[in-house]
Amino acid sequence: MSRRNGRALQGYALIYLLFLYAPIILLPLFAFNSGTIIAFPLQGFTTDWFAQMWANTTLRRALTNSLTIAFSASVLATCFAIFAARASTRFAFPGKGGIMGFIMLPMVLPEIIIAMSLLVVLLGAGVELSILTVIVGHTLICMPYGIAVLSTAFSSLDRSLEEAAYDLGESKWGAFRLVTLPLVMPGIVSSLLISFTISLDEFIIAFFLAGNQPTLPTYIFSQLRFPKQIPMIMALGTMLVALSIVLLAIGEHLRRRGNARMGANPSGGLL
Repeated sequence: MSRRNGRALQGYALIYLLFLYAPIILLPLFAFNSGTIIAFPLQGFTTDWFAQMWANTTLRRALTNSLTIAFSASVLATCFAIFAARASTRFAFPGKGGIMGFIMLPMVLPEIIIAMSLLVVLLGAGVELSILTVIVGHTLICMPYGIAVLSTAFSSLDRSLEEAAYDLGESKWGAFRLVTLPLVMPGIVSSLLISFTISLDEFIIAFFLAGNQPTLPTYIFSQLRFPKQIPMIMALGTMLVALSIVLLAIGEHLRRRGNARMGANPSGGLL
């Protein structure tokens, strides 16, 4: 009976992986297909869609905007998450549970509620919608994920290492900079990667707060109405998948270096 259950579980895992990754595998197939119709059989090999993608000024502008937003939001969210995670794991203060609950609230609130609320507040304050307003919104929704990752990193940190630094004459800032930050660096890298990924493919907040500045998700959404643009979108998706793999490899390399510095098992998971 256990062998039958094991085979059933393996079959389920195989079906799940096919369902999850088959669309990603199809992206490069149709990106290099010469036909404009997304269907089998493939008609031929071409790189014209990639050439059209790079020649499209609106797409390049949207990609630049999205990368700028994702980089800025991931750095800001991770910096704020470091402060919040450090405070929540090291200090006891009145109302800590309620404060942390409010900070983590964007993780469970519907994004359309957050987007509409931010839109009303920003317009009421007379703020012009732009890339900066999208960065604010993405920082707000990315910060809880960074806090969740970094709270685990700070909680698993041995406090005696900081105390040893104090005994050796380091100030609190010196001990934090020279001891604590290097030890939690794998968590910081994970927070940056998670925040960057969330921001890069976020649509609702960008749709509400970007104004007349296109972002990559809003641009892709606008092009889905034109069937002849679909192959170019496939080429763009292929480039984004390749970028994600590169970022994952870089993050894993940095994580292994951080774990090696801590003396941990380098084969552990990214998070």
